Amino acid sequence: MKEEEKESNSESKFVDLLHQFEQILESNPLIDEVGFIHPSQFAKLTEEAGDDIAIPSSDGATFWCRDNKLGVSTQVLLPLYNAAKHAFMAAVGEYKRLGDDVVSDDKVESEVMMHSRALLLLSSDFGTAWNSRKLVVSKKQHLSKFMDELLLSELVLSYSPKSDHAWSHRRWVIKSVTGKCSTVQEIVRKESELVEKIAERSKMNYRAWSHRCWLVSYMTREQVLQELKKSRNWAELHVADNCCFHYRRRLMLRILKDSSCKQENASSDYAEIYKAWKEELDWNETLIKRYIGREALWLHRRFLSLCWMKQFATDLCNASSHSEQKISISNGFGFFVDNELRLLDSCSTVLNNDFDDFEAQARLSATYILWLAKQIPEFQLELQEKITEENLKSMLSKMCPERSCLWDSLMGLDGNV
Repeated sequence: MKEEEKESNSESKFVDLLHQFEQILESNPLIDEVGFIHPSQFAKLTEEAGDDIAIPSSDGATFWCRDNKLGVSTQVLLPLYNAAKHAFMAAVGEYKRLGDDVVSDDKVESEVMMHSRALLLLSSDFGTAWNSRKLVVSKKQHLSKFMDELLLSELVLSYSPKSDHAWSHRRWVIKSVTGKCSTVQEIVRKESELVEKIAERSKMNYRAWSHRCWLVSYMTREQVLQELKKSRNWAELHVADNCCFHYRRRLMLRILKDSSCKQENASSDYAEIYKAWKEELDWNETLIKRYIGREALWLHRRFLSLCWMKQFATDLCNASSHSEQKISISNGFGFFVDNELRLLDSCSTVLNNDFDDFEAQARLSATYILWLAKQIPEFQLELQEKITEENLKSMLSKMCPERSCLWDSLMGLDGNV
């Protein structure tokens, strides 16, 4: 009997904690960050703050809230999660049981939203909680409710920046409000800024960058050009992170797609894209020479080179009806080949054997030229005239002898470089 009473008291205590947690969230809708704090850190946080901002429970501090930042003691995470899960499942069960009888201001609906919020801030990938919120918000169809979902998912991302469910929920919101409000472009702009902010503190966050790539289809041409300009600064500071370069590739492909769909001013658009691609190639070359042995930079150059050749060098008739512009672009191809071989020559010299970066740079440059020749076979003859197979093969074998069979196979594929 005593054990049952003890267990009942314990459950009641954690239900009270859940109510306290939900009351904090309800009373301060501006909370923009959630974190989990070890009990030993509460005293130091209170001391640094200079006032009493730790919210105590019967056996010590449990919550800490200041400057719109909320901390939860790790000591109560599991029982608090269990209490939130139990409350949520009971509320959502009742909500489904009532069905169409649920009125707009029904208490059960409010409980579903309140308990699901608490649950998701303790366990970001609880899919049922996300789905229940979609169900309630979809029935409401109020723009303010959709905006609240963006705020909640951003709060979840503050402690779980790689949460698939949170990023997916944001995409659902954007798709739901598209065509129903005039602020979609502003939402897209803020989304892009959010990804960049999260990427700063969560390195190699593929989910965040995939979300940003998804946003490209909702951007105007002006936004695409602005994003291309803004992301350059970030990429220069994170040359090892291929995610940003992948994002730039999506932006550039969007520009190409828009240009191919336009009939008016086709000639000026073509020249503008040609110029943008040339500037991107020059910028990429500068980064390659500045940051030795960074694979992400060479992968980006593969994309740029392949698109450049297919878009401009092999389709001169689309450049313009004016022969002067055709000749300029045609001459540009010869310049491009010469420039790539000069880049190979400058990157193939190992200046210091003490660092692997120089060897990596030489290997990456040689494999880039080999890849380029295989991808664009119609240009192999021009490459073959300017670089011999033995020179390239010896360079690759020297830098990566363990892959000598691979080099032999690739170079023997068609008998040419």
